[in-house]
Amino acid sequence: MLLDTSPPWDDVQNYINGDWSTPSGSGQDVVNPATGEAISYVGFSSDDDINTAVKAGQEAFNEWKETSVERRIQPLFKLKQLLEDHQNDLAEILVQEHGKTFAEAKGELRRGIENVEVACGIPSMMQAGHLPNAAPEIDETAVRKPLGVFTAVTPFNFPGMIPLWFLPYAVATGNAFILKPSEQDPIVAQRLFEVIDEAGFPDGIVQLVNGSVDTVNALIDHDEIQGVSFVGSTPVAKTVYERAAANGKRVQAQGGAKNHIIVTESADLDFAVKKTVSSACACGGERCLANDVIVVEEAIYDEFANRVIEEAKAQTVGYGLDSKTDIGALITSEHESRVRDMIATGIDEGAEMLLDGRDVEVTGYENGNFLAPTVFGDIDPEMTIAQEEIFGPVLGLLPVDNVDEAIEVLNRSDFGNAASLFTESGADARKVRHQADVGNLGVNAGTAAPMAFFHFGGRNDSFFGDLHAQGEDMVHFYTDKTIYIERWPSA
Repeated sequence: MLLDTSPPWDDVQNYINGDWSTPSGSGQDVVNPATGEAISYVGFSSDDDINTAVKAGQEAFNEWKETSVERRIQPLFKLKQLLEDHQNDLAEILVQEHGKTFAEAKGELRRGIENVEVACGIPSMMQAGHLPNAAPEIDETAVRKPLGVFTAVTPFNFPGMIPLWFLPYAVATGNAFILKPSEQDPIVAQRLFEVIDEAGFPDGIVQLVNGSVDTVNALIDHDEIQGVSFVGSTPVAKTVYERAAANGKRVQAQGGAKNHIIVTESADLDFAVKKTVSSACACGGERCLANDVIVVEEAIYDEFANRVIEEAKAQTVGYGLDSKTDIGALITSEHESRVRDMIATGIDEGAEMLLDGRDVEVTGYENGNFLAPTVFGDIDPEMTIAQEEIFGPVLGLLPVDNVDEAIEVLNRSDFGNAASLFTESGADARKVRHQADVGNLGVNAGTAAPMAFFHFGGRNDSFFGDLHAQGEDMVHFYTDKTIYIERWPSA
């Protein structure tokens, strides 16, 4: 199978019970953010579409749950190889509907493939425990069992990776799964499902429904949906968590972030500068692991700021399929306007503008949603740009006297997704490790992204729920334990 990587593409389809179908409701154009051109159209699914998918999933689950674990993972092995084979094709499509660079798109898909690889180890991950002679003549055994039909609602910023945080684990543990991707860039999800269809899952086990808010609500409210996974902004994550929990469902909802980098006096500045700018600006800053508040010890602040400006100036803004591009387009013109408004707010609140990226021009792509790196200096922790998620290539430098003050700044945030530290001091690293209130912490790593065999952390207003995406947490989320207490009295 060869994927069509050249737009415009046909209308985006649902994948329900092994068949492709057009969503019943009206929808919206899918726009290339670098050109401003419509490259496809996505309709929104109706309640009837949702009901059909859930019914098919439940019927397929009844047989799938009885399928041996060894057989359940065979399509995942094939899926892993198919994703490897089509990684470049998928990345090219992703660039054209999202705006990020080709290298970033390939890296995203690589992370998704890691989750498929980990899910292939489900036979070991699902083992629960056995205790002979727990009491006289009594043996007890814990057994994990799948629950039914699950759904995931995924965001625009990583349309190739985040669905794979959930899908492989759901089906490997014996459940049926329905994906509702972002309506802003749904084409990669369809292409993923074309590959999934070739992998050989039974009809109804993996399904795709497109839509917007009404579609999400229909999934959350459906009686036969056992659990909901969500990744998006904090206000929506909180709403999804409350609504799904009120409906008695399992729910994990990853929200927004406001991440910090701490740079100490002992840090390797060349390394720290490159990783800092990359963390804040890669993927256009549109990622929940972007560190855009840089807390720097006063002794090195001026030198670090000058180096950051030069590194930021060196970034090439352009079309994501151009190999020279470092920073691609933002997802929509509306989002670009929001980021520009945040920059204006920073100026109004008195932040020092060290580098203004608002006037960038990309020849040949005048209708694209482009911003170059923007750097603020001497920001205050109370400023809006220091407290609210920007989701654009904007970073602010904040001087502090020492690591203790830096930790105070970090922990003052309402969020708790991630942070990074650059230092050569083991004592400073240990202090931050013990005191930082975040779910993902990097030391001399600009982006604290865990490998797939670890869960993706997050706390406070960055996460609502108990069990996170990826790794062993997903096995617990998608199964429940039954305890067998057996007595066989001797004659």
